Amino acid sequence: MGFIEEGRQLIQDFVTPEIRSLDARLTAVEKRLESLEAKTDKRFDSVDRRFDSLESKIERNQAQVLDTLHRMENYSHVLERLARLESKQQNVA
Repeated sequence: MGFIEEGRQLIQDFVTPEIRSLDARLTAVEKRLESLEAKTDKRFDSVDRRFDSLESKIERNQAQVLDTLHRMENYSHVLERLARLESKQQNVA
């Protein structure tokens, strides 16, 4: 039994402190990762807000462009009608 006791003593003397050291380092790394994740989440929130702002600007611009195109189409129809009326007027005269 002396050999088993010596093996246990070796584990307690050398391996256990190493395991504790590794555990402490792992805990520190985990805390650092959590800190980085929190910062990253805040950055993504900021980027999301910027995209939302840009999306609303694009939607407003798109609505303005469509409105302008609609007005131009109406203007084109008015010009066509005016041209027909002028043509009819010249034919009558």
